[in-house]
Amino acid sequence: MSILQAIRIFLFYLLLGTSSLLWCSLSFFIAPFLPFHKRYRFINVYWCRFAVLLTRVMLGIHYKVSGAENVPKQPCVILSNHQSTWETFFLSAYFSPLSQVLKRELLYVPFFGWAMAMLRPIAINRDNPKEALRQVASQGDELLKQGVWVLIFPEGTRVPFGTVGKFSRGGTALAVNAELPVLPIAHNAGKYWPKAGWGKRAGTIEVVIGEPMYANGTGPRAIAELNDRAAAWNEAQQRAMGSLPPVDEKPQGQMA
Repeated sequence: MSILQAIRIFLFYLLLGTSSLLWCSLSFFIAPFLPFHKRYRFINVYWCRFAVLLTRVMLGIHYKVSGAENVPKQPCVILSNHQSTWETFFLSAYFSPLSQVLKRELLYVPFFGWAMAMLRPIAINRDNPKEALRQVASQGDELLKQGVWVLIFPEGTRVPFGTVGKFSRGGTALAVNAELPVLPIAHNAGKYWPKAGWGKRAGTIEVVIGEPMYANGTGPRAIAELNDRAAAWNEAQQRAMGSLPPVDEKPQGQMA
């Protein structure tokens, strides 16, 4: 990493952190008096758009979206792979209003967490997976009925670029029980904004929005089949954008 790039990254985080502190502080005095849809736009959409813009201006990280025409009019469950912080900013601004599953501890972070609490997130206790699944099912169903998108990262945590994590069934279970489709999204943000470390590299993130996927029936088998289909689609898209090697490519040293 060059000295110039290191300086740009430092300035990026300085501006990002300062803007977050100022915007969250301002939100305390304005957002509580707004209806939820306007409150979401005020707190999340405007600042997340600023964060994406700051990423482009300071770090040279651009993005392109394909498949925007696949976004349904009725909010549903969004299933996206998770590689960095960038997609959280982007998706939070692209879909409005949106609720996402996050660790309960984040709500205790001064200013940032307090502002997030006003956005009706599904804040779970990861130490109790069974209770977390029930919470996602109940809160998620209520939010969907109220016209709120629900973002699920089925891998559960950020996964290093070039790898894929196992898709949990919580998102597809929520969609099937609500009789709604899942909207699959794939991206390669981790190529330019890695999971680990502070380093960033300039480039263009590819975001692919797939066609809504519906379950073939109801019950556990339909949930599992839909989940497998969404996971396979995501993996195929990542291979197409070069994030993963082709299926028929053998690991180095392996006999054909």
